[in-house]
Amino acid sequence: MNEQHLSEVFKRIEASESGMIQMQADLTAIPALSPENNGEGEIKRVEYLKPFLENLHPDLLMEIKAPDERVPAGYRPNLIVKFNGKNQEKTVWIMAHTDIVPPGDLSRWSSDPYKMVVKDGKLFGRGVEDNQQGLVGAIFAIKAFRDLNLVPDFNVGLAIVADEETGSQKGLGYVLNHHRELFNPQDLIVIPDAGNSEGTEIEVAEKSIYWLRFEVTGKQCHGSTPEIGINAHKAGAKLIVELDSLYKTFNAVDNVFKPPISTFEPTKKEANVPNINTIPGSDIFYFDCRILPVYQLTEVDAEIQRIVQEIEKNYGVNVTISSPQREQAAPATPVDAPIVNALKKAIKKVYQRDAHTLGIGGGTVAAFFRRAGFPAAVWSTLDDSAHQPDEFCHISNMMNDTKVFAHLFFEE
Repeated sequence: MNEQHLSEVFKRIEASESGMIQMQADLTAIPALSPENNGEGEIKRVEYLKPFLENLHPDLLMEIKAPDERVPAGYRPNLIVKFNGKNQEKTVWIMAHTDIVPPGDLSRWSSDPYKMVVKDGKLFGRGVEDNQQGLVGAIFAIKAFRDLNLVPDFNVGLAIVADEETGSQKGLGYVLNHHRELFNPQDLIVIPDAGNSEGTEIEVAEKSIYWLRFEVTGKQCHGSTPEIGINAHKAGAKLIVELDSLYKTFNAVDNVFKPPISTFEPTKKEANVPNINTIPGSDIFYFDCRILPVYQLTEVDAEIQRIVQEIEKNYGVNVTISSPQREQAAPATPVDAPIVNALKKAIKKVYQRDAHTLGIGGGTVAAFFRRAGFPAAVWSTLDDSAHQPDEFCHISNMMNDTKVFAHLFFEE
C-alpha cells in the first residue's frame, strides 16, 4: 500500500473519533462480568457488536460458543471475523476480549463506572482501557479500509474472545482447543492488552509463575517447655532463609525481562498460635516465584525438595508443599519475529518512537497462542489504569493505536 492510501486511511480514522467514543460508551453501559464475578457473561456485548461487524461485510463471521451452564445463555460467545486480502496465505490478527472486571468499591469512583464520562481528553469507565480501547480500535481500523474500498495485501482478522479476566478457558483456550485450524504459524498476531504510556513496549515473553504453600508440622507445647515440643515456626523461619539460595542456584540473566532474573520471594504468612506462650506445632507460609523460561519447573521442584529434606532432618518436622498456581512459561516470541518487526515499523510511523521488546513476570493470554505454536506480541499504549477505580483511556491513545493497527493491515 502506498503512502497516499495510508494517509487516506489515517484521515478516515481521525474522522471516526466520535463514532469510536460512542462505541466505547455503549460497551461501557453493557457490563460483561464472568460468572465467577456474579455476572451473566459477554453475550449482550456480542449481540451489540455483531450487527456492526456484519455491516462491514466480512468474508467470515463465526461465533464459537463455549458451553457454560453458569450463565443464562448457557455459553460464552467468541467471535472470529475475517476479511480476505489480496494474498490469503496469512492473516494479521488483532485479539481483544469483551469481559471486564467488577468496579470494586463504588465510593472510590468519581462517577458511575458503567456510564462513560468524557473529560480532559480521556474516557472514564470500567473497561474503557481494558480492553475496549484495543477492541474499538481494531474494529474501526478495519472499518476505515472498508469505507475506502481498499483491500489489504493479506487477510485481516479479529478474534473477539470471552473469559480473559478469569482464565480464558471459555475464551481463547476454548477457541484454540476446538478451532485451531483458524490460525497458522505464519500469521501475525497482536494482543492490545498491555503496554506503557509511550507505546514503546512490545511484550514477547513471560516468566513461569509458581506459587507455593509450605505447611510445616511439628509438635505444639508450652513456651516454657520447648524440649517436649517441636517448634514448627522456628523450622519454617529457617526454611524461608534457606529457600533464598534459589536465587544463587537459578541465577541466569535475561535482559529481555525486567527484572532480568528469576525471583523467589516469601509472601503471605498464616497465623499459627494466638498467644505468646505457646510453641506452634504448625506454621504455614507462601512463596511467589517468577522463573525465567530457561528453567523447567521440575528443576526448581527438585532443588526445593532437597532443601526441605534438610530442614525435616535437622528440625524433626514434616513439610507439606502444595501449589495454588503453577504455570510453566510458554515459548517466547522471537524478538525478530515478523509481528515484532511489523509493530516496530508501525509504531515508528505513528508515534515517531522506537519500540523495544521485553519480557514480563506476569501472565497474559498470549501464552495460549505461544503454546499452540503461534508467535504473538502484546502491545498497546496504556496508562495502566485497568482494574482501578476511575479507569480511563486517553482518546489520543485510542486513535493512534487504531492507526498502528491500520498500518499493520496495510504495511506488513
